[in-house]
Amino acid sequence: MNPANFNVTQPDIADLAQRYPNIMNPSPRGKIMTGLLAVAMVALIAFAAWWLGLSFARVISGINQLGLFAWLMMPPDAGSQTSLYFRALGETLAISLLGTVLGAVLAFPLGILAAANVLPSWIFRFGLRRSMDVLRSIDILVWALIWINVVGLGPFAGVLAIASSDIGAFGKLFAETIEGASAKGAEAIRSTGGSRLHELRFGLIPEVLPVILGTILYFFESNTRSATIIGIVGAGGIGLHLYEQIRTVEWQHVSYMIIMILVTVAIIDYGSSKLRAAIAGRQPEHRKS
Repeated sequence: MNPANFNVTQPDIADLAQRYPNIMNPSPRGKIMTGLLAVAMVALIAFAAWWLGLSFARVISGINQLGLFAWLMMPPDAGSQTSLYFRALGETLAISLLGTVLGAVLAFPLGILAAANVLPSWIFRFGLRRSMDVLRSIDILVWALIWINVVGLGPFAGVLAIASSDIGAFGKLFAETIEGASAKGAEAIRSTGGSRLHELRFGLIPEVLPVILGTILYFFESNTRSATIIGIVGAGGIGLHLYEQIRTVEWQHVSYMIIMILVTVAIIDYGSSKLRAAIAGRQPEHRKS
């Protein structure tokens, strides 16, 4: 871009100073408070590092060990387990897909009911939103441990863990998307004599559906990584094999599976970004490095 486009004249500066006096001309008290806040944040970070025993010396001393692990991982090799690892990776993708879809299907009606422009009863909405807060505040790994004890080891527990975590997150995002939707479509349906249900079905949902679909695609990409982690605790997928190879110090097998996971996530990321851009009706923006 031409730097001349960013030239700011004196009248512009005066206008900015008038519109944002606290930013352009902060008071002495504001400067003192900002400085105290910065000092307090630095002190808090330093205390947390001291409390946890973090130090650069420990990091530097461990670089040699890290280099040794990297050396032992080369070259990546699956041995005779290639088909087993690919089958396990397919299981991980299935866990992510089913968990994401199940969570989205269950969260969709909850998100509608939690939207203020759909349900005027704030008491019901408050209870529903707090319930979704509880669901998403529990980490997916904890959900995996819970469901493993309920339904046993295997991919079924992984699907339920992802769905349980996603219900709360999807419900909140869907509700906020519906609340931010334009009311023109619903008003048009109402003007033709449509019922409240018609307003929702033909006026509101078609408007927010592209955003909701884009959100689901993004969560599928994220849940693919999560499905790998929960596999370590016995929820199925390639994570279990990854943990076993780390435990038996088969580092070449570990690096092979890590590369498999990285390539798979990259492909899903690229594909989902294309689909989200197509749903939004525009091409993805590429940044110049």
